[in-house]
Amino acid sequence: MLPVLPAFYFGSVEHYLLLARHAKVIIDVGEHYERQSYRTRTSIVGPNGIQHLNVRITRDHGHKMPMRTVGLTYAENWPQQHLHAMRSAYGQTPWFIHYFDEIEATLLHGYSHLVELDLATMRLGMKWLGLRTEVIVRETYVEPHDEIPVPMGPMNMEHSSLAGNHHEILDLRHAFHPKKALPVGIPILPSYPQAFADRHGFIGRMSVIDLMCNLGPMAATHLAQGQGAG
Repeated sequence: MLPVLPAFYFGSVEHYLLLARHAKVIIDVGEHYERQSYRTRTSIVGPNGIQHLNVRITRDHGHKMPMRTVGLTYAENWPQQHLHAMRSAYGQTPWFIHYFDEIEATLLHGYSHLVELDLATMRLGMKWLGLRTEVIVRETYVEPHDEIPVPMGPMNMEHSSLAGNHHEILDLRHAFHPKKALPVGIPILPSYPQAFADRHGFIGRMSVIDLMCNLGPMAATHLAQGQGAG
């Protein structure tokens, strides 16, 4: 089956475990925006425990907004707040300096739309982990029971006109949510060393940033081991 996901901001380690298990996935940017989801949230572990980093969007109150239309606002200076929180959480980890410049450049780029930011952060996570999953961005809503054609070819992050073999979809757009249990078949990634484990113990389902800053190049190996879980 072909997973269909919403766009996500950096993504949890389990997002990348899912990507590693599939040759192709669809990111649906024609679906409606959903509050308090991975679309605008990523979570890190800082000195005081879990910290949720939330992207600020422009709102059209009372109207449903297709994800591809959701704009970003910078009135509250949230990129600098997120960067400060990441420095506090991971500044003393050995791998922080290897990833922070790319994170900073992405957050300070000034994207106008949420999906642009989400896909840029997704690219970073896939690059760091060496994932070659083909990501197909679908601008029109994917119906839950569709069997859709999927293009063949190398990985790309471009908007695609779908053509090729048909696949039954695995709809994870609402199941993959920070406030819900993981969807069936997606295990929690095994524990790994975390900067503040002496205070809080291991905290799972965190951002890919947490995995990379704590494990560095070993993160890809850990992800590969996690594929065999569940």
